[in-house]
Amino acid sequence: MKNKLALTAALALMVGMSGCASVDAVKKAQATADEAKSMASQAASDASTAKTAATAAEAASADAKRMAANAQNTANSAAQAAAGAQSCCNANTEKLDRMFKKSMSK
Repeated sequence: MKNKLALTAALALMVGMSGCASVDAVKKAQATADEAKSMASQAASDASTAKTAATAAEAASADAKRMAANAQNTANSAAQAAAGAQSCCNANTEKLDRMFKKSMSK
């Protein structure tokens, strides 16, 4: 009878301990799940921040491209104006040379 009582007590103790182990395992699993959820949330937040930064960089790039195109157009216009001025200067130089040669020949 004492052996049965001791065996039953030991068995009850083992069942109770395995129940605690199961509760501990569930608690650990829940903590791991909570940690994973927190990490996923942080990753989503980081991705959102990166997307916002990429969008801003894209807009800045488009602005820079537009400004570069405007600068190129202005440079092309300036080059055309300079070429026209050079042509005029060359024509004036030729006229002055002709006038000087005429005056020297008289």
